[in-house]
Order: sequence, then structure tokens, then C-alpha cells
Amino acid sequence: MSYIHINLQLFSGEKSEEATPKKKQDARKKGQVVQSKEITSALTLLFSLLSLKYLGKYIISNFYDSILFFKNNFFNAEFNNTLIGYKLLMYIFYFALKIGFVIVLINAIVAIISSKAQVGNLFTTENLKFKFDKLNPIEGFKRMLSIKALFEFGKSSFKILILTVIAYNYMKKNIVYILKSINLNKFQISYNLLDLTLSLGIKLSLYLLVLSAFDYLYQLYEHNKNLKMSKQEIKEEYKQSEGDPQIKSKIKEKQRQSAMKRMMQDVPKADVIITNPTHFAVAIRYDENESDAPYVVAKGKNMVALKIKEKGRENDIPIIENKPLARQLYATANIGDAIPHELYEAIAEILAYVYSLKNVTR
Repeated sequence: MSYIHINLQLFSGEKSEEATPKKKQDARKKGQVVQSKEITSALTLLFSLLSLKYLGKYIISNFYDSILFFKNNFFNAEFNNTLIGYKLLMYIFYFALKIGFVIVLINAIVAIISSKAQVGNLFTTENLKFKFDKLNPIEGFKRMLSIKALFEFGKSSFKILILTVIAYNYMKKNIVYILKSINLNKFQISYNLLDLTLSLGIKLSLYLLVLSAFDYLYQLYEHNKNLKMSKQEIKEEYKQSEGDPQIKSKIKEKQRQSAMKRMMQDVPKADVIITNPTHFAVAIRYDENESDAPYVVAKGKNMVALKIKEKGRENDIPIIENKPLARQLYATANIGDAIPHELYEAIAEILAYVYSLKNVTR
């Protein structure tokens, strides 16, 4: 008993094949790219905290200067002067503006670099288009209870648990340091507490960045999984991009037929046909007004060779049998090409013989 192997994937539509470059490019144009917002958030948080830690003493110093200014002038009769109050407000506003501008600028730079590193140069308005299904409460409820939503909830809960444990251990480890700070002056206490808080925040940001890297790898896996194609989809894409093989085959066949028709129309112009005698036939023409050397007007083998000879007989074209010359001409010269230099002498002898038969002096 014989068995016929059938690829069931062509019928099932199972998406088991990696996405083609075209599919990936089309998805990218639609804004479907791998990008972890958590990595960007973790990086901006990290650099914001590093900036605050670097500017810690400057912030505390200016904060206490503001308090001292307020304290020294609160019980002063001149404090009622609008100018003094205005100066205090402008001082605080200018200070907050400087710190805020530095942090915002750093966050913007980090966010741009993070996005470029993940996505590259991409501009698309596809995600900005309004979609009615987003307003559908039933679809929204389904998304809330989907496996993906539950996974995201579990992932967030796991992150919170990990960061809570890290924060607890960090505070437990530094509790003695905190208690010793009580004996310091107010400026030192504030600075130590700010430094401790920022150090904890930086540590949590680093752990969050590591967890975000795993999230990016998972999103990359999901992205590639969603872009997978079935064998039928790959076949259809090939047809769209390269054309239907059957249609291309028909076009090529018509092109061959047209070329053959033109070639056979040029055979009567030939001066001589050199044959194998059955396998090859090459028609040669020489006109000093057209070219400096004889050239090939038609060539073929087997059935085409027979047609060339038949056309030559119909038009009284001399047919000369020369097996090695016919083979060499067929192999080295295309239609419209001048014959190779090394064959000049052999072709000249044949043309001379042909002209003598026709009593033509050239």
C-alpha cells in the first residue's frame, strides 16, 4: 500500500512559521514594535533620583535658607511689606523652577534615548487613529478579564512584593544609622534622611530596571509569536510581492514566443546558415553599411534549428554544414552580437564561398 504525504498545515492555517521581513516591516509601519514602557519609566526614575542625590546638599541648603528668611522676617513689622513677601515667593519659585527644569530635561533626554534604543527611528500615526471598538464596554470588560490582563496584574503584584521586601531589608539594615542621626543638627538630619531616601529609591530603581529587562524579553517573545505566519500566508505574500508563478510562467512563454517570431522574421535577411547539421543552426548576416563585422541574426537548437533551416530554404538562404563552427557560434554569440574575433577567418571563407555562388563581389 502506498501513502501520499499531505502537509496539513496548509489546511489548518496553523501559524508555525517565523514572520517574513515584509510582515515585520508592515507591522512596524502600523506601530507594532517591541517597546517596554517600564524600562523607560525605570530609567527616568533612576536618573531623576541620581540628579536629586547629586543636588541634595544644594536643595537642603536653599530650603533652610528659605525657612530662615521666613523665620527672621515673620515677627518683623517690615514683613508686612509686599516687597519682602514678593521676594520670598520669587526666591522659592526660582529655586523650584531650576531644580524642576534640570530633572525634566534629564527625564526627556533619558526617555528619548530609551525609546530610540528600543524602537529606532519610527514615526507613525496609526496608533492615533480613533477606533470605535475601544468604546465598546463589552470588549473593554473582556480585555479586563483576559489572560493578558491577569498576567499583567500578577506581574505588577510580583514587582510590588519584590520591591517591598528590598525596601524593608534596606531600612532594617540602616535603622541604626537613622537613630544615630537624631543627635545631629537639623540640617544634617534632613540631609541624611534625604540621602537615605534617595539611596533607597536608586536601589529600587535598579531592581525595577532589571525586572523591566525581563519584561522586554517577554514582550519580544509575544511580538514574534503574534507575527508568526502560516504556510498559506507566506505563499499568498509571495504571490502578492513576486506575482503568481503561473501568471509569470505564461508571461515568459509569451515573451519567448514573441522573441521567436521576431527572430524567424529576421532569418530571410541572413547571408548564410551554418548548421550542425541537426542539432544547431546559426544564421549570419554581413552588411558593411550596418556593421564592421558579421553578426548573428538567429540561432537555435533541435526544433528551433529545424525551423531556422526550413525558413532559410523558403528564402533560398545557403545552408553550410560545419559542426564545430556551428557549436562554437551557438555557445559564444547571442542574437545581434558580432561574431568573435577568433572566428573571423572561418566565417570569411564561408561568406566568400556563398558570394561566389551568388556571383556577388563585396
